[in-house]
Amino acid sequence: MGKKRSGGGLTGPQQAAKFLGVSVLSGVVLAGIAIPGAGALGLAAKGTVEGFDEIPANLKTPPLSQRTTILDSEGGLIATVYSRDRQVVPITAISPYMQKAIVAIEDSRFYEHGAIDLKGILRAVNRNAQEGGAAQGASTLTQQYVKNVFVEEAGDDETKVREAQEKSLGRKIRELKYSIQVEEELGKHKILENYLNITYFGQQAYGIESAAQRYFSKPAKDLTLEEAALLAGVVQSPSRYDPMNDTQEAMKRRNIVLQRMADTKDISQAEADAAKAKPVQLKVTKPKNGCITAVKGAGFFCDFVRNTFLDDTAFGKTREERAKVWNQGGLTVRTTLDPQSQDSVNESIKDHVDQDDKVATAVTLVQPGTGRVLAMGQSKPYGFGKNETQINFSVDKKMGGSNFGFPTGSTFKAFVAAAALEGGLSPTKMYQSPYDMDYPSPVKTCGDKPWVNNDRPAARVENETESEVGPYGMKEAMAKSVNTYFVEMISEIGLCPVTEMTTKLGVVPANGSKLPEVPAIALGSEGMSPLTMANAYATFANRGVYCTPVTIESITDAHGKALTVPKSKCGRAMSESTADTINTLLLGVVDSGTGQKAGLTDRQSAGKTGTTDSRYNAWFVGYTPNMSGATWVGSGGAKQVSMENITIGGQHYDKVFGGGLPGPIWKQAVSGALSGREAPGFTTVNIPDTPSPSPGGKPNKPGKPGKPGRGDGKPGDGRPGGNTGGTGGTDPLGGITLPPGVIGGRD
Repeated sequence: MGKKRSGGGLTGPQQAAKFLGVSVLSGVVLAGIAIPGAGALGLAAKGTVEGFDEIPANLKTPPLSQRTTILDSEGGLIATVYSRDRQVVPITAISPYMQKAIVAIEDSRFYEHGAIDLKGILRAVNRNAQEGGAAQGASTLTQQYVKNVFVEEAGDDETKVREAQEKSLGRKIRELKYSIQVEEELGKHKILENYLNITYFGQQAYGIESAAQRYFSKPAKDLTLEEAALLAGVVQSPSRYDPMNDTQEAMKRRNIVLQRMADTKDISQAEADAAKAKPVQLKVTKPKNGCITAVKGAGFFCDFVRNTFLDDTAFGKTREERAKVWNQGGLTVRTTLDPQSQDSVNESIKDHVDQDDKVATAVTLVQPGTGRVLAMGQSKPYGFGKNETQINFSVDKKMGGSNFGFPTGSTFKAFVAAAALEGGLSPTKMYQSPYDMDYPSPVKTCGDKPWVNNDRPAARVENETESEVGPYGMKEAMAKSVNTYFVEMISEIGLCPVTEMTTKLGVVPANGSKLPEVPAIALGSEGMSPLTMANAYATFANRGVYCTPVTIESITDAHGKALTVPKSKCGRAMSESTADTINTLLLGVVDSGTGQKAGLTDRQSAGKTGTTDSRYNAWFVGYTPNMSGATWVGSGGAKQVSMENITIGGQHYDKVFGGGLPGPIWKQAVSGALSGREAPGFTTVNIPDTPSPSPGGKPNKPGKPGKPGRGDGKPGDGRPGGNTGGTGGTDPLGGITLPPGVIGGRD
């Protein structure tokens, strides 16, 4: 940095030597920090030029924390976030009135002295002696700037902030030494520019640009004389002279500044008098900070972007380093959010689920082949009020989501089928698929010990209706969502292929735990997030290639420098043949199965419904070749709500199914998101229909006296020894404690 100085007087080293000599003799340095003279002996003992020179003159000015702007994929504003609301501007973008006002009131001899104002110090000593105390200090504007640098560097560390502001001789001496360095390296104009950008003006406004916008809703370059004088007056005590809280006190202080500007010949007395006669006229812009201010209902997406930044080592080795970069701000973050898709999601949610309903919904859309998260919305808005929440229902716990996610019901069956097909099982494979049955035992796992149905009486599984009785092939079983078919399938192939497949698809429980190797996973017993499910299904649309989800396209820092942004990582999870077969099966779900209400009219779509026991959760996860989405409806809080005989979005439902409410929400959201966009088709395979069950086959019917409870949260049959239901508790399929109603899919 080149050494520049403007203004007359002694050189820095000459002033330092003279100042310290005078200080040792008279203790005048105490005036500079406005503390009583009792500390003079301490200064005299240490106040030598040698001691002063031992202080390292290496002030590292931290970059000023600024606002970060988060944009959608088209450059539209989503939200502005900051730890400190500041926008750094050059001196040329600051009103000359403001420059003159701050110098006049804070350091009128700024352009005449060096880092230390000896006349000012002696004047303060005289004043303090007359008043018998420490009424006046003599810090120069440069010294104030240095102190603000220390405060800025302390960030949110309260201890460091107190240390930076403490009235101690040691801090003052360091401040003086650094002030000399700053004067020599920066020069007056740059010091003034930095000072005006770093100073706090009250009302959460740091720097003159933010202050001008906060109080007058205009840029700093357009501040008038009286406006500039008002803001210059606020600096001494932002709370006392806050014009929003005490207009009269602020006006008195403003008029002092105006008179001071007249005394220093920056303005004429007539100009000062005219400005004094004007009332304080504010045009306040309230602080708008954080994801709560996000537009297009994108508060949760905004929060997810922040959490993504803090979680990714691409932006710093440790979370502390990443947090420092984020809090420093000044970033422009361009995201993957597609405005058309986000608008469509918001509209669909609004049309189907109300904010004050007993249950909530969340919808997430992603782009197959890129991992780009296109939209994210939910019926409970981002906020702190009634029927608002800060829990993002669309994502995992560590990214701000629910503690446990939401059991997915039969949407998990697609993963079981994919594992079986990848292992060589034919899509025409038939199983007896009775109405109900004991869970087969033992079942192979990835380890040495198989899973064993040790419960006494044995844990059981049943289909949605008594009419669902096999034998079935995979095509019909998927379309009808036959539970016992997929339990028999997992019994044959074992649990390991399923967990290996879900690992490739990024399917991890929302709480971060490992997917348990128990047969109940075939029916969606584990809690997942909509983003996880939407992105996994996108792999089917992408013909077997999985891509990790991404939300950030580009980032530039405050200087316009581009930061390295991690890209989606893609890899083959299954063969094209397996993916094409799954696509064919799930097309059947929408065409003629449980997902017909989700079917799109202008393009091919595939998907799977899911409803958990007691109807605590209902899902539809579906996709086209160029968009994948997951819709969940259920209880967002700790209290589980059974979606039977319930009103949602003003409509009464006897029973909520995955195809009945989540399906239509998904259909409207995706239809709008893809409106006007290309409509590619799937590559499908021929899967022969399987014979219907023989007329003589009779379903297994419940109702035997003493039938044991299954712990699945279903209502009991009321007979002695029957299912008491509704309690959840211990999962009989592996000894895992689960929320109520998570064992077994209902469709």
